[in-house]
Amino acid sequence: MGLYGRGIDPGGSFLDMTKTSQSAGEFQDVHTSPTAVAETETHTTEAAHESGIHVVLKAEEIGSVMGFPITNSLIMTLVATALLLGLSALFARKLALIPGKLQAGIEWLFEGVLNYMAETLEDQNMARKFFPLIMTIFLFVLVANLLAFLPGVGSILIDHAGETVPLLRAPAADLNMTLALAIIAFLTIEITGVAVLGFFKYGAKYVNFSSPVNFVVGIIELLSNVGRLISFSFRLFGNVFAG
Repeated sequence: MGLYGRGIDPGGSFLDMTKTSQSAGEFQDVHTSPTAVAETETHTTEAAHESGIHVVLKAEEIGSVMGFPITNSLIMTLVATALLLGLSALFARKLALIPGKLQAGIEWLFEGVLNYMAETLEDQNMARKFFPLIMTIFLFVLVANLLAFLPGVGSILIDHAGETVPLLRAPAADLNMTLALAIIAFLTIEITGVAVLGFFKYGAKYVNFSSPVNFVVGIIELLSNVGRLISFSFRLFGNVFAG
């Protein structure tokens, strides 16, 4: 344990002195200096990073293209997108009028999802309209999360701008990606509501002056509706980021 004191020389000048323990019951006087303090703080910081868990919420930048930053989560997003496009093209070439086992299994899965959406929306035509968007988001999140379990994701490190950063990061561990998906879902819901019910009828859900109770209920409904952006984005982000 260090004991810090302050002394006065015969000429009246102040001397900063620090005593650090060298062994049991033995101390050595050390003249403090800015260099020594800086080195001590550096060693303390490095020891804290080595002993603790280094948590980074922001996706690390690993390069740039024409001034556009390239992050490690963007690399994984492009890999997941390329994999989905490749599998889609391969499956489209194998489609047959008389389906095999693989095609029949996938068709059965898609048909089950479509029927579930039709029951939920109570409209077969609307279910068919939203089926491509919902299945695209589902398959993208599924593939992206599965890729995060591959060896090397988060463990392969590179040097960038004097820092050691992981080359690959799970896309859903980047709040930008989950927020983008939340915005897409939010806008789809709102635009569909206006298109189906009309602007004034849909807006009456949130602004209703027929009674004080309906007005308060409308405000609460508006706040809960906007809150979807937070719940949609942070729910997926938190689950994947926490591991």
